[in-house]
Amino acid sequence: MTLNTVTRAWALLIALSAASTGLAFAVTGGHLSGAALSATGAAILILAWAKARLILNAYLRLSEAPAFRRGFGLTLAIYAVLLLVLYLAA
Repeated sequence: MTLNTVTRAWALLIALSAASTGLAFAVTGGHLSGAALSATGAAILILAWAKARLILNAYLRLSEAPAFRRGFGLTLAIYAVLLLVLYLAA
C-alpha cells in the first residue's frame, strides 16, 4: 500500500463523514419528515457501511486477502441490512 492509496482513502473518508454530518444536521434540524426522514436515515447508514468497508480494505489491508475481505464484507453487509430493517421498522 502506497502513501497515495492511504491519502486517497483518508480523503474519501473525510468526504463520506462530511456527507453523513450534513445529513445528520438536516435530520436534527427538523427540516425533514415522513419518507424523506426515513430515506435520510437509510442514507446515513449506507454511508457508515461505505466508511467501514473503506477502513477494512485500505487501512487493515484486507484488499490483499480476498477470502478475509469477503468474510468481513458479508458480515458487515448482514449487520448493515439488519440495522436498516430495524431502523425502518421503528
